[in-house]
Amino acid sequence: MTNQESLNKTDFDEFSAEYDVALAHGLSVSGEDKNYFARGRIAWLASCLRQLKEEPQSVMDFGCGTGSAIPYMLDLLAVKSILGVDVSTKSLEIARHTSNSERTQFLLLSQYQPNGEMDLTFCNGVFHHIPLEERAAKLNYIYHSLRSGGLLAFWENNPWNPGTRYVMSRIPFDRDAITLAPPVARRMLRAGRFEILRTDFLFIFPGVLSCFRCVEPFIARLPLGAQYQMLCRKL
Repeated sequence: MTNQESLNKTDFDEFSAEYDVALAHGLSVSGEDKNYFARGRIAWLASCLRQLKEEPQSVMDFGCGTGSAIPYMLDLLAVKSILGVDVSTKSLEIARHTSNSERTQFLLLSQYQPNGEMDLTFCNGVFHHIPLEERAAKLNYIYHSLRSGGLLAFWENNPWNPGTRYVMSRIPFDRDAITLAPPVARRMLRAGRFEILRTDFLFIFPGVLSCFRCVEPFIARLPLGAQYQMLCRKL
């Protein structure tokens, strides 16, 4: 484990117990809670996979944190196995408690050795916490975890959205994060030997304007949403 990984581990071990409280404080301005966004990401990914006629059976949740996405993966993706990896021991302990299933396993990043067995890797809001000089190595870790032709669902906060920047400023573990604008993410993923299949921007309208959310699927290619997904294939 590098010094920076140790620092990140310490930071997120410190925040793990209060993670949901801090996140709820930040997200409260949107009128929604973390479950709305967690389910929305997986539901969108499931729709994309259906369009591609892909049915992944094994998934790695890279930077799974406390495991908030896991129940939705089990429900909406109908996968056989999910591996959650993270640098935070305490976050993984919470994930094991809240997402206890025979289909799930949780390991420290250093405990899992990528061997090209995963059909899909899901990564949400992780890379803005990774130092610039370490991002290529972490992407390489993901690359080697995937089988040939495997998929990466790469989600990041959209710094072009002012609401996103405001929410991040309200969350202690996001305030100093180095965000990835879509062109930056695109260059990084292509350099990491991934083909970008599509880019979608989600979560455009806050709760107070929820009546307009029915149009979001039709304008998802516009860079308006609070988050974006780049769905990629390993070359």
